Amino acid sequence: MEVTDIWKYLPHRYPFLLVDRVLEFEENQRIVTMKNITINEPQFNGHFPETPVFPGVMIVEALAQSAGILAFRSRDRTLDDGYIYYLAGTDKTKFKRSVIPGDQLRLEVEIINLRTHWMKAQGKAFVGDTLVCSSILTCAEQKVS
Repeated sequence: MEVTDIWKYLPHRYPFLLVDRVLEFEENQRIVTMKNITINEPQFNGHFPETPVFPGVMIVEALAQSAGILAFRSRDRTLDDGYIYYLAGTDKTKFKRSVIPGDQLRLEVEIINLRTHWMKAQGKAFVGDTLVCSSILTCAEQKVS
């Protein structure tokens, strides 16, 4: 999936759309997405100007957005169906290495438990083969229209 396809599943837009491409998808199981980290992103103006580091909270958000796509596609829904998935919680989040401009994040999310209105998933972010972040994500579904 390219970014224009991703827009069908996520309400986010620049500068807060943090998934550039879907690389793999297995319904009701897992998704692998990608986020390119570029120096022209607005967060690098202040985090940190002399030593730019991609904020850890944004890595978790990128995992959550990937989980949202996984939930929507596993339920065979889009935003047009009047639902949205929110990040409702994180557990056991760990950061292993800084992410800097020029890195490419590979985001892997695997469903632990998929229920009617929520999903629990294991998210892992990698740069190359190096694990940079892991987190258990809880996402909640809400009817918005």
